[in-house]
Amino acid sequence: MSILDDIIDDTRSVVAERKKETSISELEQRPLYADREPVSLVEALKERGMSFIAEIKKASPSKGVIRENLQPALIAQQYEKNDAAAISVLTEPLHFQGTLEHMPWIRAHVDIPLLRKDFIIDPYQIVAARAMGADAVLLIATALDRRQLYDLHQAADELGMSCLVEVYTLDDLDKIDFDQVQLLGVNNRDLHTFEVDIENSLRIFEQAPRSVGRVAESGLSDPETLVRLRQNGVNAVLIGEHFMRAENPGEALADLRDRAKEIALGQQR
Repeated sequence: MSILDDIIDDTRSVVAERKKETSISELEQRPLYADREPVSLVEALKERGMSFIAEIKKASPSKGVIRENLQPALIAQQYEKNDAAAISVLTEPLHFQGTLEHMPWIRAHVDIPLLRKDFIIDPYQIVAARAMGADAVLLIATALDRRQLYDLHQAADELGMSCLVEVYTLDDLDKIDFDQVQLLGVNNRDLHTFEVDIENSLRIFEQAPRSVGRVAESGLSDPETLVRLRQNGVNAVLIGEHFMRAENPGEALADLRDRAKEIALGQQR
């Protein structure tokens, strides 16, 4: 079995336990579900230039613990202060040491959209995401069949939430209904081996409809790469590890953006 297979199996167990602990009706009564409308991630990424989805995560299967002293609300405030378009919160508990319980604490401290980044396989997880303050969810096409992907996206749509649909291979594109999907993410990290290939984003986006918003994910830390992605029609990048290893993640975001702008301006002269 691959790492992804292990994670999906564990996710099924986690979701089953969550359902026993808290029913959907209980989640729907929570203030962040009942009294708050989600903010559109799609609209947040429409600004000109390169948008940044800055990630909060503690660990990963490939790198182990990335940030020992994780202060989610403080980091989220640093990201917002430095003009992140949105914040990704990694909530998978067993392999990434995340928790959904961070989400409402972060929500209380920032106004920009929050993306629940997890291995979503059940509509229950989408309801729980909204109940905890998320505005959007990640749907990983590699982990779903075409029908599952459509149904989960529809479930999010009905709750007023955005979806970032992530692919890794060209075959994953065959699972996507582009009449439904507005945001396409390409993961540069192979979810079976966790190896990174930066060129993957450009290869996949060449085959995607021009109408879809484009988000490059994983292994990004080099300003020259960001400039190249933008020149090839990429609207946004999702970056986690590079920022999480910095003393001040928000300042690392600002520095990376500024260096990319300087390179882009230099090329225009």
